[in-house]
Amino acid sequence: MFVVAAVAVVTGAAPAAAVPTVDRDEVSLEALMSTPLDGKDLTIRRKLGSTSAYTRYAIAYRGAGLRITGIMNVPRGRGPFPVVVLAHGYIDPDTYWSGQGFRREQDALARNGYVALHVDYRNHAGSTDDPDNDLTMRLGYAQDVLNAAVAVRSSDLRFIDGERIAVLGRSMGGSVTFNALVARPGIFDAAVVYASTSTDAVDNFDRWQRDDDRLRRTIFRAHGSPSANPAFWRGISAVNYVDRITEPVLMFHGARDESCPIRWARATSRALAAADVDVRLVEYPRAGHYMYGEWPDSMRRTLAFLDRHLER
Repeated sequence: MFVVAAVAVVTGAAPAAAVPTVDRDEVSLEALMSTPLDGKDLTIRRKLGSTSAYTRYAIAYRGAGLRITGIMNVPRGRGPFPVVVLAHGYIDPDTYWSGQGFRREQDALARNGYVALHVDYRNHAGSTDDPDNDLTMRLGYAQDVLNAAVAVRSSDLRFIDGERIAVLGRSMGGSVTFNALVARPGIFDAAVVYASTSTDAVDNFDRWQRDDDRLRRTIFRAHGSPSANPAFWRGISAVNYVDRITEPVLMFHGARDESCPIRWARATSRALAAADVDVRLVEYPRAGHYMYGEWPDSMRRTLAFLDRHLER
């Protein structure tokens, strides 16, 4: 469990406001590797609606002392059905609503015989707030996704097949997915990532956080900059641990992605291949970050991949 403390920072004679800091040894992928997973109590909160193909529910589960909410689409039929855990991309937690960011995937998966379980990370929708999320470099999101899988495996919901579970992450959720895969090999049976952020944490920091003066100063106080403390930044970068991944990985990326450069996906794919991970990167030459025209082809490939590796 991440350990967080507060210290007073003094400038001259006048005390400044308390600045949170963390034990650096507790904020790393290696720490997450040894953190107990305790996902449990996967429950249906209420029915949200239904179609001819599936029923949509609001759900919740517990893990790491938190209550995590989400959305679950359950196919009609006898079941039990394999499960795909969905790790969404970045959406401002202040405006995020439960299940946001994956509606087309939720629909397609459920129509094709998969329970689609969308995770509302900590600090999102009805999930418990974690005030130290930025200081722990959002590694808690991976913990939430892993605990979703553990909760699925221990669930007594009759329509769930707890022995067949995949994960699908998009954009920031791609990094969340890779963090989960390296932290706990074997929790999932297969992984799919769309338009992922980088598996090198420095790339992501430089792209989205370096220009935020407040956040940059807070992170540097706690952990040091990439140049001052490179060991810390290596320790939160999944690319340095990909030899731990045991699951097959299917990646999609647009060559014209305006948010996450294609070079990030290529670098991750090369690292996975060098580590003998079963990986395939599908590039769409004209696609941007959201792959609008290419999405039907990507979903067809995703379903074929899941059918093969979840033995449907």
